[in-house]
Amino acid sequence: MGDCMFNIRKILDESNKNENKILRKKASDVSFPLSKEDEETALYLIDYLRFASIEENAIKYNLRPGVGLAAPQLGISKKMIAIFIEYFDEENKVTNKLEYVLINPKIVSHSARLAYLRGGEGCLSVKLDKEGFVPRYFFITVTGYDYLTKKTITQKFRGYEAIVLQHEIDHLDGVLYFDHINKETPWKKIDGAIEI
Repeated sequence: MGDCMFNIRKILDESNKNENKILRKKASDVSFPLSKEDEETALYLIDYLRFASIEENAIKYNLRPGVGLAAPQLGISKKMIAIFIEYFDEENKVTNKLEYVLINPKIVSHSARLAYLRGGEGCLSVKLDKEGFVPRYFFITVTGYDYLTKKTITQKFRGYEAIVLQHEIDHLDGVLYFDHINKETPWKKIDGAIEI
């Protein structure tokens, strides 16, 4: 990549048979203290999301921006995910952001109520979007070690943020978002669910 600020790694593609095998594996727990390699992976996950979110970087290096990335998508079958969600005002200026690098994240409770994104979900490991509504919990509580603050957290998430977390945590179980789509009627509204 030449003059790039960091070495861009390949993101696995589920349509490639060999890469799909890795994406479909259950990831292993990460042990503490973190190895140098695990620390590098944790940092890379968030660095990639931050870097690719800048439009000129995405264009220059042909990157797909994303709001989440999991270690298995880099071919590293370990329980690590990063979340990077930016919030913008009317002038397209960033007003707030949510960022975590969670190690061994776990959903410890969730709402009965479901939610879904009106346009469906996408994934950096799925080159051709698979269409349909993806049912998720509207509200979740997640626990895990946050590499950015160096603390174990127990945090509640709702709506879009909860959906992003569930999508990434699924990667640790070898699950891809389209596994949840109703094959017969992909765009059938989900009863009682909140559309986001």
